Formats: sequence, C-alpha cells, structure tokens
Amino acid sequence: MSRPILRAERLSKTVRSGDSPLVILDGVTFAVEAGESVAIVGASGSGKTTLLGLLAGLDRPSSGDVWLDGHALSGEDEDRCAALRQRLLGFVFQSFQLLPALTALENVMLPLELAGADDASQRARAWLDRVGLGKRGHHYPRQLSGGEQQRVAIARAFSGEPKLLMADEPTGNLDNATGREVADLMFRLNREHGTTLVLVTHDLDLARRCGRRLSLSAGRLVGDEKVGSDSNFQPPAAPSPEGEGKLESDPTFSEGNRGLSPTAG
Repeated sequence: MSRPILRAERLSKTVRSGDSPLVILDGVTFAVEAGESVAIVGASGSGKTTLLGLLAGLDRPSSGDVWLDGHALSGEDEDRCAALRQRLLGFVFQSFQLLPALTALENVMLPLELAGADDASQRARAWLDRVGLGKRGHHYPRQLSGGEQQRVAIARAFSGEPKLLMADEPTGNLDNATGREVADLMFRLNREHGTTLVLVTHDLDLARRCGRRLSLSAGRLVGDEKVGSDSNFQPPAAPSPEGEGKLESDPTFSEGNRGLSPTAG
C-alpha cells in the first residue's frame, strides 16, 4: 500500500477561554491518499478551519501529529515546515490573499521566484493562460472581479506543481455562477495533474463533487464517507504535446465569457 500524502493522528487543539479551556479539535484521525479530493464539512465553529491550519503546518496542535508526505510536522522546526509547504503545498484562501501592489502575473510569479525558479515568468504566464486570464496579467487585483482574483489565486497555488492543494472556503466570497466556474477549474486541474485536494467548505454542492467527505461536529470527526463521482480516482494521462486540455479551450473560461455577476468583484 502506498504511503498517504497526508495523515492526522489523534489531532487535538485546546485554547484558553477566560479561566476555562476551550476544546476546538478533539482526537481527529484520518489519512488522505494521493490524488483524492476530500471535503471537510461541518457547522460554523466545528473546527474546520483550525483543522486545515494544523494540516498545513500553519499552527501547532495541543496533542497529536500531522504527517505530510511522510514527514511528521511535530519533529520539524518552522523553517523546515515552511520548506515542506513550499515544496508540497498550494493554498487557496476565501479572501484570495493577493498582494495589491503586484500585478496578477507578479502574484503568480512570487512563490516561483521564492523557490528559485529560473523560468518564473514563463511558468506564471502559462498558468494564467490555463485559467483563462492570459490577457489580464498586467492588471492589479483591484482591477479584477472576485472570480478573476480567485482564478489568479488558483494559478498561483498550482504554479509550483504541488502534490497537495488545500483550500479554505474557495467559493465563499463568490456568487453562485462564479463559484461553479472556480470549482470546475479546481476539479479539472485535479484530474489533469493528480493533485490531491483538501477543501473546507459550507457549500454542499461543492462537497458532493469531492470523492470523500469528512464531517466535523464540536471538534470531533463524526463522519468519513465516499460520496463523489471521482471516489475511484485514476491517475491522469500525460498531457499531449499540443497542450490538449487547456482551459481556455472551454468557453466558460474565455476572456469574453467570465460569467460574473456585477457584485462578484
């Protein structure tokens, strides 16, 4: 059996609330295989976002451990955790987290440059092209709609070819139509590249598209079920040299058809 790309073992998080401890996560255990798409669902306050931060090594658990591609995060210092995140992880935030002083192209280039890539500009342009924003690279975030900003964020997350993509409410700030477009993009890239997806979401339609659903309640894992059409994941075929599968070939992602409502950005 292959090694899981991600594993949580008896993961707990407790903080102080006044004079009393507040348990946010309580003994959460599960493993994620490479290529899976997993939705983490639950009511507000159930611990979903805290769990995602622990899985990414952005926070430390009170007890338990996380293994990322076989590396126990408890045994790594912050510099090593950051290096693992840079090598293995892409992250998409609900609020996009684009740097306002950088253009769309520069935002996608930034993690590539930090990783020392010599071809950062070329790769960033290629990824903007893949998400249908090839002609918007010189625009700043304030000049882009919400859906376009999230697509830049997805291009940035995928540009380093991560093994694992984590997303915290990736459609939460978008209207329904734009949210579907962004979801289509993430799942298409998941199929094409075999990238493992772990999504926190309140969107049940988005959760149903994942191959697996983890349900949290009051900090405990209360459900783990196969649910989606991709639950029997098969590694993707190698892309054709002609660039078959480019997202701009889908009219949904053409420059002139973004399907955004006036309130999206």
